[in-house]
Amino acid sequence: MDLKDLIAISGYPGLFRFITQGRNAIIVESLEDKKRISAYSTSKMSTLEEIAVFTETEEMPLAEVLKKMFRHSDGKEALPHKSPNQEIKKYFEEVLPEYDRERVYVSDMKKIVHWYNLLVKYELLNSETVEAGNEDAAPDSESEEEKPTADGKAPVAPPVKKESFSQSKPGGSAGNAGMMSRNQPGKTIRMPRKT
Repeated sequence: MDLKDLIAISGYPGLFRFITQGRNAIIVESLEDKKRISAYSTSKMSTLEEIAVFTETEEMPLAEVLKKMFRHSDGKEALPHKSPNQEIKKYFEEVLPEYDRERVYVSDMKKIVHWYNLLVKYELLNSETVEAGNEDAAPDSESEEEKPTADGKAPVAPPVKKESFSQSKPGGSAGNAGMMSRNQPGKTIRMPRKT
């Protein structure tokens, strides 16, 4: 599942696929109706790859949340995103019980459920992509890093540098209040040119 070409744009429902870089804008195509629009540098947008969800301990990348939803729903679409708030909250609690209840709002949950349903409907999220993501994340038990050193002690892993995140405010990057974007507020996404 490659989320870097899928974009959420504030003020527009659904998801968009990056098409090309223009002079003052990027051209994107709606996943649902295939209409193309120009997203200008003043637009607040985030790629799905950049979004994370607040949990009680840390921020979880949206890709991981989508994988949990895929497993919970047995690869099928979840409940409709326009379901009553209590149903959405109950579903989200089943999928991600550790989500931060103070910072993740029902509106955020509805967006994520809507995005998930679109990804499943258009076969951008399937069992192959979910399992491929797990293989990359799971450490190999025979890897060099886990073998004991010559003195029999376990090796010490170097400290992991955590990438800095900036919290999106309501109306911020793609309007995600309970979600975070690695973009700085107000920073425009520059998509790579396709060759």
